[in-house]
Amino acid sequence: MIHPYLEESIALQKKVLEDKAIAATFDKIVHATLASIKNGGKILVAGNGGSAADAQHFAAEFVAMYKIDRRAHPALALTTDTSVLTAVSNDHHFDRVFARQVEALGTKGDILFLLTTSGNSKNLLNAVHVAKQRGVTTVALLGKGGGPMKGLADYEIIVPSDNVPRIQEVQKLILHSVAEEVEKRHYNEYLS
Repeated sequence: MIHPYLEESIALQKKVLEDKAIAATFDKIVHATLASIKNGGKILVAGNGGSAADAQHFAAEFVAMYKIDRRAHPALALTTDTSVLTAVSNDHHFDRVFARQVEALGTKGDILFLLTTSGNSKNLLNAVHVAKQRGVTTVALLGKGGGPMKGLADYEIIVPSDNVPRIQEVQKLILHSVAEEVEKRHYNEYLS
């Protein structure tokens, strides 16, 4: 039966909905993403496993479109270039796979989204440190209390759950909501 899974997901979404701190942070993330776009910055996105797929999906919302047919915005999932991923993993270490790309591609004014259900991924932890050194704004979407990533990013939303699939569902909803809000606000200003 699908009902228990839907009920779990809805219960977690309601918990997030009622959290005023998450709502305030969400608004700051949207503002920071808009600022990056307006100033010619790039949106970089990283994650492992299912979060890697979510990174690609989120980047595509900016390059293609979300709901409004508008100008493309530069966004890049750091999970997609197999030559870079395998070269960095082979020549350095998999723990450096995202940090090395942030070092190569990240510049002041860019924004880096880090997607992780646990906050434990060393490759994301290394990426956030390099991003800070390069003046890249950082956003972490976390779960399971945030793990070692907690407190490292400029903005973070910790989904209040230990259930990985439910955390990922809420993170996807947050990413879609960021894309939609950025698109609406940017499009409305463009028309003004």
